[in-house]
Amino acid sequence: MSVSAASENIPWDATTSPVPHVLDLAGRPRVASVDAWRVRREELTSLFAASVYGRMTFADPVEMRIEREETDAGALDGLAERRQFRIVLSTPQGSLPADVLLYLPAHRQGPVPAFASLNFCGNHGTTRDAGVWLSEGWHADDPDAGYVGGRATEASRGTSVRRWPFEEIVSRGYAVATCSYGDFDPDVDDGFSNGAHALQEPAARGTAGAIAAWSWGLSRILDLLQDVPEVDAARVVALGHSRLGKAALWAAATDERFAMAISNDSGCGGASLSRRAVGESIASITTQFPHWFPAVFAGFAGREAELPMDQHHLLALLAPRPVYVASATEDLWADPDGEFLSARLAGHAYELFGRTGITDERPPLPGTSVGASVGYHRRAGGHDILAEDWRHYLDFADRHLGH
Repeated sequence: MSVSAASENIPWDATTSPVPHVLDLAGRPRVASVDAWRVRREELTSLFAASVYGRMTFADPVEMRIEREETDAGALDGLAERRQFRIVLSTPQGSLPADVLLYLPAHRQGPVPAFASLNFCGNHGTTRDAGVWLSEGWHADDPDAGYVGGRATEASRGTSVRRWPFEEIVSRGYAVATCSYGDFDPDVDDGFSNGAHALQEPAARGTAGAIAAWSWGLSRILDLLQDVPEVDAARVVALGHSRLGKAALWAAATDERFAMAISNDSGCGGASLSRRAVGESIASITTQFPHWFPAVFAGFAGREAELPMDQHHLLALLAPRPVYVASATEDLWADPDGEFLSARLAGHAYELFGRTGITDERPPLPGTSVGASVGYHRRAGGHDILAEDWRHYLDFADRHLGH
């Protein structure tokens, strides 16, 4: 069965392309059972760690304590209860503070499911809620948006509200927890000298890139949520946009406590197939952002066919937990066709568990969603995450989290 070209007229065929079957691995028989998949899953996870992301490893246990906490029962015009936590993560190498913002539905009965997602703007930039602490961590300079000298100013409040429809999320019965990605690792090529890397022994620094550090941060948010009785920690979704979509997928692949993963416009090193090398390639991403990955990944630039696996294997690592992938029609750098094909091909792993992935051969029309345990939509427009995307995610979560 072939998969037809989409609107960009880039031809690809699921049967004749060099993309390996998701149940295949060189030198191994094709997986045909759940038990065999569990063994293969461990092999694939190790391959992704060795070839793409690395793993955050520590010689000593990382201790987490809450340094500061705040609650407002009447946030978002009474729709939500706001909680804020300053967590401090420590090893003998040092300590790392991170601020987590949590909105809970004000009207709830029992523990609620939650989304855990990192943000680019600091928690104060996600909302017009004046009670949210101004981020004190690293931020990329953007004077027009109020980020100056690597720090946030009061002028940066609410600059990214379009990406965070908190009122709609809590009204649908979900909690949402977020933290600035810069709290866990500044997005700069600094030789892995700060952020979560600075908590590692010196010899371990650089064995994992920033994406692994951000993924590790998502797991620390989940650690925190497990101690919040109003959140059902068995129903937490890892969600991310762009580079943070890559991080959300890797977090859920390596931390099976996450009930689901959602990738929004994650592209190369995320949901899109590396072998296509359409839009952002391994060469371009590792040249522009060398700190996102350990150095080994750059070695596959121009040699994508030599990767022992591809990104549909990453999506398959979630099986049987649901996974959702989203693209945008104008976001050609993230290769929407490659993201759709990756999500479609991952479905074979779900079939082992009696689940259904994506049966549609062609990408859906903009604004519509397809799939069952693997979901996909393509929004009209460019590289962003908007309320329209969140509605698809909430609908998908409703179907799979029993909410």
